[in-house]
Amino acid sequence: MMTVKKLLHTRMRVNDLERTVSFYVQALGLKVARRHASPRGAQLVFLRTPDSDEEIEICQLPPGAPSVQVQPDLMHIAFAVDDLEAFAAELEKKGYALSDGPARTSAGSIIAFVDAPEGYEVELIQHGP
Repeated sequence: MMTVKKLLHTRMRVNDLERTVSFYVQALGLKVARRHASPRGAQLVFLRTPDSDEEIEICQLPPGAPSVQVQPDLMHIAFAVDDLEAFAAELEKKGYALSDGPARTSAGSIIAFVDAPEGYEVELIQHGP
C-alpha cells in the first residue's frame, strides 16, 4: 500500500503578508526560509520552526483577489514550548497577550492560545511530565 512520506507544509492565506510574517518571526521566533511569487502571482513566504522539517506557507493572493475571512475556531496551529509561563511573559514584553489560558489538560500538559493577525489562532503547549 502506498502512503505519503511526510508533511511538508501547511498553507495559510492572509490579506497582509508582512504583518503576518512579522508576527510569526517576532512573537514566536520562526525563521523565513524563502520568499517568492507563485506562477499565479501570489506572494509566498515559507517559515520554519527550529526543531521541525515542516514549514508554514503564508500566502497573499494578487491584488483584486477576494479578501480572506477566517471563520472563528476554523483551525489553529500548535507549537511546543518548554516553559509556557516564561514564553507568555516574553510574548507580553513583545506586545502580544494570551487570548485564552493557560489551562492544564487531563494529560498534564499546559496549553494557552495567542491570536495571530487576521484571526488565526496559535496554540502553545507545554507537555506534562
